[in-house]
Amino acid sequence: MSQKRRLLSVVTACFNEEGNVEELYRQVREQFEAVGRYDYEHIFIDNASTDGTVAVLKRLAAADRNVKIIVNARNFGHIRSPMHAILQARGEAIISLVADLQDPPSFIPQLIARWEEGFRVVLCIKRASEESPLMFWLRKRYYALVERLSSIETIQNFTGFGLYDRQVIEEVRRFGDPYPYFRGMIAEIGLQRFEIPYDQPGRKSGITKNNWYTLYDLAMLGITNLSKVPLRLVAGLGFLTAAGSLAVALGYLLYKVFFWTQFELGLAPVVIGLFFLGAVQLIALGIIGEYIGSVHTTVQNRPYVTERERINFDVPSEAFDAAPARESAGSGRA
Repeated sequence: MSQKRRLLSVVTACFNEEGNVEELYRQVREQFEAVGRYDYEHIFIDNASTDGTVAVLKRLAAADRNVKIIVNARNFGHIRSPMHAILQARGEAIISLVADLQDPPSFIPQLIARWEEGFRVVLCIKRASEESPLMFWLRKRYYALVERLSSIETIQNFTGFGLYDRQVIEEVRRFGDPYPYFRGMIAEIGLQRFEIPYDQPGRKSGITKNNWYTLYDLAMLGITNLSKVPLRLVAGLGFLTAAGSLAVALGYLLYKVFFWTQFELGLAPVVIGLFFLGAVQLIALGIIGEYIGSVHTTVQNRPYVTERERINFDVPSEAFDAAPARESAGSGRA
């Protein structure tokens, strides 16, 4: 009697990736066919795409029951949607891949091999990137900043591309964070990991869905989840500003006492001081507001997404040595 094959899960979040999802599916299937010893499911979670992404995914799912689809009722953002899909995965390990092929599926055999060696977390770390040199430099500076501010050891140049053992996913589930910072969770869990350096290729088709707001949102989420340093800097800045203001006030008072007739105070120092203190207050309120916003989101405890439909979750994944799988692979369908 043949031993039951172990199941691995691949999770891909997508939004308006009509030109990429079929090629990604094909490459992932090729890698699992090459590995050969595992069954797999490829979960695509679509964040209410407005192009033909869902139609392409449904065609793939009709031809291959390893493809499983979750279609969100609306766009729930780039933070919540991937986490929901990860928690729906049934595999003994989960591989996270983005839809634009910037996470090369060719690394899947290496990820699996390191997992088989006993590593619960296997991460692909960006060594270089074909993106804008300025953007790559800014990302590296951000990772370095988070490392300095954080109370734990963070993982620099890590985008989420990697493999996570079922134990890791269950630990992630225990966080119960309605707006999760997945990279920070992996660092917080602290299980032994193996890092694989890679050069990130450019996007194959379409344009990035990230804008400056989504990047800022992710950046602030990382800082507020991993560090209280900004709050303490605000308090320190308040003390320094108060001490500086007192020193300047005493200086003006003494100068006026000793040079009563010659010294004209004027409005300029007063106006400059008011604007300076106002700027300090606004910065402080902004930082405090980020933390209050995080608390507010946690208290609301909303679900990650609302599903409009899901496809192929009620059927088992097929083995590659089964007749339907060979027919699908030989038909030329991608």
